[in-house]
Amino acid sequence: MPPDLTIQSFPETAAALPLAQATHAARDLQVPRHVAVVMDGNGRWAKKRYMPRFFGHKQGVDALVRAVNTFADRGVEYLTVFAFSSENWKRPTEEVSGLMSLVLVAVSKYLGKMAGDGVRIRIVGDRSAVSDKLRKAWEHAEHITQHNQRITLAVAFNYGGRWDVVQACRDAIAQGLEPEAVDEAWLSRHMALSFAPDPDLFIRTGGEMRMSNFLLWQAAYSELFFTDCLWPDFGETEIDAALAAFAQRDRRFGGIQHAGAGTP
Repeated sequence: MPPDLTIQSFPETAAALPLAQATHAARDLQVPRHVAVVMDGNGRWAKKRYMPRFFGHKQGVDALVRAVNTFADRGVEYLTVFAFSSENWKRPTEEVSGLMSLVLVAVSKYLGKMAGDGVRIRIVGDRSAVSDKLRKAWEHAEHITQHNQRITLAVAFNYGGRWDVVQACRDAIAQGLEPEAVDEAWLSRHMALSFAPDPDLFIRTGGEMRMSNFLLWQAAYSELFFTDCLWPDFGETEIDAALAAFAQRDRRFGGIQHAGAGTP
């Protein structure tokens, strides 16, 4: 494992005292500017309750709305969530159709509240495969929240990290750039998240310990935090635990710690 790739995992149920301490500590510590989240576990959450998977996705939307406000309250400026990957089209047609409908319902139900809460909404990903109705709903959400500054919520939909790199490279080819003109800075400016700093903290819920083609370029130096907690249950206490863990990390970005700084 590369020396700057840091992983921390927490069980689904931890002792109450450490989590309570983390809740208070996270509010006093430096927080990441940008948090990325793979919201995993909706289907398993529903299955544990003998309910259809769609019900888990619905609860996942509710959890996202709560999480946006919690992260904003802690001082996080950008929150990017993996809502639908470019690989999720492989799921059963009924589930995919239900997810598309759920997005429209969520926009209708929560857009007014999020706009009033100061949330700016951005959609990142390949929009060509979704319906005109869904694209128009996204454009409306982006338009009416464009001046909000409390927190920026970037929803990655029909997104893949490899797609992101490819589309930036295609942009360079389309512009006729010479190879030496294309460097990391140029590519970063043409990635889907060019409006945000790279994520400082990368969270995945649901117990899996992989990135699943999410923000592969942008997360090169992100701190990784994995938890068994299923996304619909990922609330204020779990968020504070993740932020407290982030605050304990020694972020060197490939360098070394200067003598006399921090712990030896």
